[in-house]
Amino acid sequence: MLTIVPIQPHQIEAAKSIIAAVAQRIFEPGLSPQEFLDALIEEHELDDVDQVSKVYAENGGLFLVVLDDGKVIGTGAIRKLENDLAELKRLWLLEPYHGQGIGYRVVSQLFDFARQNGYQRLVLQTSLQQQRAIAFYQRMGFVEVPAYNELPYEDDISMEIRL
Repeated sequence: MLTIVPIQPHQIEAAKSIIAAVAQRIFEPGLSPQEFLDALIEEHELDDVDQVSKVYAENGGLFLVVLDDGKVIGTGAIRKLENDLAELKRLWLLEPYHGQGIGYRVVSQLFDFARQNGYQRLVLQTSLQQQRAIAFYQRMGFVEVPAYNELPYEDDISMEIRL
């Protein structure tokens, strides 16, 4: 049975593994998922997940995990940027679960949380390499906007939705 719940401390390592496994197939297919995870950790790319309580829960945000019979198979989060502005982060789902409406359910829960907490806009950054994700975000109502902060990679784009 699939459930979507706030992350618990014992699920942090599994969440990082999911993020790395999905991203590795997109960005570094020549590496193993473990090699890619190790590189992300070395580059401090997953520090926000290690500090999930501080970065998300204690800062007006929410980090969700998708569970299939208790096993983490996906993630999604929101973190506060300004009083009425939050950032959608860490939306990752194992490929066998794509196309089942799970991402929609995660984002819908995050939208509900954002509205309940007074956010009027959500922004995100993603890579042009993630065409499937971009199409998904567009279906959800996101539109491309100028960068809202420094883009970490040359092929990143920013998107926004008004709630």
